[in-house]
Amino acid sequence: MCSAGHYLAARAGFEILEAGGNAIDAGVAAGMSLAVLQSDIVNVGGVAPMILYLADRDEVKSISGLGWWPKATDINMFISANGGAIPHGVLRSVIPAAPGAWTAALSEFGTMTFAEVAEAPIKYARDGFAMHPTMHDTLQNTKDNLMRWPQTAEIYLPGGQIPEVGDNFVQSDLGKTLQYLADEETAANGTREDKIEAARKAFYEGDPAQAIAKYHKDNDGLMTADDLKEFRVEIEDPISRNYFGFDIYTCQPWCQGPVLLQIMSLLDGFDLKGMEHNSADYIHTMAECIKLSFADRERYYGDPRFVDVPIDYLLSDEYVAERRKLVDMAKAYPGMPPFGQVPGYDGPGSGPASAAVHGPVEHSYDTSYACAVDKDGNAFSITPSDNSSQTPIIPGLGCVASGRGSQNWAVPEHASCIAPGKRPRLTPNPALAIKKGEVTMPFGTPGGDVQCQAMTQAFLNVNVFGMEMQEAIEAPRFASYSQPNSFEPHESDPGKIKVESRVSQAVRDDLASRGHVVEDFPELTRAAGAVCAIYRDEKARLFGAADPRRQSGMLGW
Repeated sequence: MCSAGHYLAARAGFEILEAGGNAIDAGVAAGMSLAVLQSDIVNVGGVAPMILYLADRDEVKSISGLGWWPKATDINMFISANGGAIPHGVLRSVIPAAPGAWTAALSEFGTMTFAEVAEAPIKYARDGFAMHPTMHDTLQNTKDNLMRWPQTAEIYLPGGQIPEVGDNFVQSDLGKTLQYLADEETAANGTREDKIEAARKAFYEGDPAQAIAKYHKDNDGLMTADDLKEFRVEIEDPISRNYFGFDIYTCQPWCQGPVLLQIMSLLDGFDLKGMEHNSADYIHTMAECIKLSFADRERYYGDPRFVDVPIDYLLSDEYVAERRKLVDMAKAYPGMPPFGQVPGYDGPGSGPASAAVHGPVEHSYDTSYACAVDKDGNAFSITPSDNSSQTPIIPGLGCVASGRGSQNWAVPEHASCIAPGKRPRLTPNPALAIKKGEVTMPFGTPGGDVQCQAMTQAFLNVNVFGMEMQEAIEAPRFASYSQPNSFEPHESDPGKIKVESRVSQAVRDDLASRGHVVEDFPELTRAAGAVCAIYRDEKARLFGAADPRRQSGMLGW
């Protein structure tokens, strides 16, 4: 089974499964397809964090899929020359990581070649696909940004116009880039792994690398050919804790993934089922736990290669029990609460942590999700991302060089401040939940700071409230906005909670009476996330779902 943020990506992954590939092969095909089918919000030159379960080893691994700042980066440049802002354009570029993540996954854990899993993405780019409402809406909302770079406008605004829904949308340069990687693999000698390595090197040392380095040199960027050549993704052990009877796995705190575990740890001490689904007590409790968890994210999370993140303490029973006491059932905290104290901790972030808001606040449009489970019980979870409206398309490549630097802070005291070789604190965070011998459940969503919130709600809908998968994903959702936005300019909206309109007015009034600033989400809005998931039970039956809030789709057999 494969479920993904676009139905053709789910089809691409499913076709790989039918051809004999495993879940990793299928997940890479689906993730790569999303970088074509949703190239406005996912990029071949973007990020692609992954978590995967290897059934024969009974082992879970993650792949970082996140680039770092070029060696020439200097935080003082952003402070002095840009007023503390991380501007649109090449200056927010970190090294593209998706090609490195795809090839690492295939080489280490897959069974097929890069060319085989890239066949559908290449076709979608070369021959086109029907312009869909999600992409059309994003292009409409970002049109002014897209027009700033001629090579970007040429792709997304042909003839100066946004393609209409249903128009065939072709990305010739992007198709040629992917075909180049496949051709370099085919031409290489050696084992399957040797050939996949040739595809990786083709991106990071071949024509794409040279094009990226030249464009940065010509446009006052920071990235060089050496930065690209030296880059490698990291294969590592994920973070895991047991909540609600499941071992829940997230990536390390170079992303916000452990926030999901912090929210779950707090909620696991409440009688959620007794509160009733989406009651005022339930939404209030979850919102307060979300705010407590985000407070710790802002204080402690950053690239673990640079920051000693005290994640074990933050997830300890002692710490969680104390934080849980701060939830007042009668009254909402008016904004984001103070972060928790970690004894003896004196890492980055110990000074002022708040960043100034620079310029107009705009909505960030990016990210998608895909997951796959194969006949042997292997599972794959990927949250690829990066938009094409805030960082220029590299001429001739059809993709950007990741603009994920927008998730750093030009604030030296912040745990996720800018530094050469450092990774941004990423919002995309795939997850995997396992109940040994019984259930395997990959799940995830786009949505920036809403991701962990939507993922928690969907997980609980299935595993606490007993909903069927599709019902669980379509159920009304809500989201807190008290925390600083992970994206530059890092604005916040203290006390704000947005609730999808299907939640009753009585519940919304009750929340307001407790001090929440309640605002309505439209029904089934993409802003509430777009969760996809697969549930494999103890009989090896597969139950999947895809979120109607976007063009998601699911296929299984």
